[in-house]
Amino acid sequence: MSQLAETTSIASIQQNTTPAWLVLPFAVLLCMIATGPLLYARFWHKHYPKVALILAGLVGEYYLLVLHDFYKPIEALMEYIQFITLIGALYIASGGIFIRINKPGTPFTNLGLLCAGAVLANLIGTTGASMLLIKPYMRLNKARIRVYHMIFFIWMVSNVGGALTPIGDPPLFLGFIKGVPFFWTLYHNGLPWLVALGLLSMAFLAFDIRNPHTAPASLQDPGQSVLHIVGKRNLLWLTLIITTVFLDPHIFSWVPAITTHAGQSFSFLREIILLGVAGLSYQCASREALATNGFTLEPLKEVVIIFVGIFGTMIPALDLVSRFAASEAGSALITPNTLYWGTGICSSMLDNAPTYLNFGAACMAAQGADITKTTDVLAYAAGGVFPHSILRLKALTIASVFFGAATYIGNGPNFMVKSIAEHEGVHMPSFFGYIFRFVVPFLLPVLLIIWLLFFAFA
Repeated sequence: MSQLAETTSIASIQQNTTPAWLVLPFAVLLCMIATGPLLYARFWHKHYPKVALILAGLVGEYYLLVLHDFYKPIEALMEYIQFITLIGALYIASGGIFIRINKPGTPFTNLGLLCAGAVLANLIGTTGASMLLIKPYMRLNKARIRVYHMIFFIWMVSNVGGALTPIGDPPLFLGFIKGVPFFWTLYHNGLPWLVALGLLSMAFLAFDIRNPHTAPASLQDPGQSVLHIVGKRNLLWLTLIITTVFLDPHIFSWVPAITTHAGQSFSFLREIILLGVAGLSYQCASREALATNGFTLEPLKEVVIIFVGIFGTMIPALDLVSRFAASEAGSALITPNTLYWGTGICSSMLDNAPTYLNFGAACMAAQGADITKTTDVLAYAAGGVFPHSILRLKALTIASVFFGAATYIGNGPNFMVKSIAEHEGVHMPSFFGYIFRFVVPFLLPVLLIIWLLFFAFA
């Protein structure tokens, strides 16, 4: 009887295992995001909401009706709600802030703004910094704006810049609420951050110095200060949004939350407050700032819909990655080198936050630590108890942040910046055009140098 029960249990587990072919909807969606705007633009712009919802629905139905797994779709939905409420709140609040830089758009002025944005990303997040500075950056380069301006903005402000604090990028915040000390990333990621930004800065200058166009003199106002801000009250709303991010049940046990079977807690209170703050920030925003910014919800709408499809269809991909990483074969392959490239490649194609958690859990489990126990995470981050744990955690965090720049969907702000640029008339490259025209020849060498300097021979 016991043997029969055991056989039945094994059969049940095998039946509920995610099949590899279920990754196909995710692959189809990526291909359509890549080729749609280029090859069948009219169809794509009209029907992309249906495509995203149908593909996500097919995956969700398979989990619910065939695998009888209600938890993973619910967890994906909760993660999507967390993601989109923060993105939306930051977008709306920053839309009510008009920043005018009363200087010509020279290469060194542009570089100064990009570096300032990289620093700011650690204080208000890559999303907040991107939404706050993208319009001023584009206005600064009016009449000389080129695609490379937007590409380097995505790389330096929307991704690499946010590697120093848990506020900077979602994976780092997840690490913080799991137990990684707040200033751990500042101490351990500081040098790779400086090297990466230095290399990207030199590459940007090589592009921008060769741009012969200059901004019209009419864009400068002799009577204005160098920095002019309209809608300063929205800076308070922006600060409130960043503060609200910490209203998490993992940090404060009194925060009401929904807890899944895997022990993950999701705060609905935080999301309600974020939506409320977003609404108030819009109602109280300076009409002049909104009008001057040309504020519209269209870029946000596109991100909301596209990422429904991404979060829905990537469930099987994350499931398969997690299963392999936790297996005996996967654990044996875990080294700082494989963590850097494995986490990086998956972060560029999947959402980097759950990728960070999946690889982090496998990385710690391979050495006998449990990512769900704060004491284990603290010990792992401190080093000493677990061999090479600091180097492994450093590879994990650097890769999840830096490689987010490698595709439009690697990090939330990327697609938002792309959408805003296109609404402003900048012809952005396609999904694969972005990768092969810019990432492979310019970003990949930077990522390779970071690996050689900090991980390959450590």
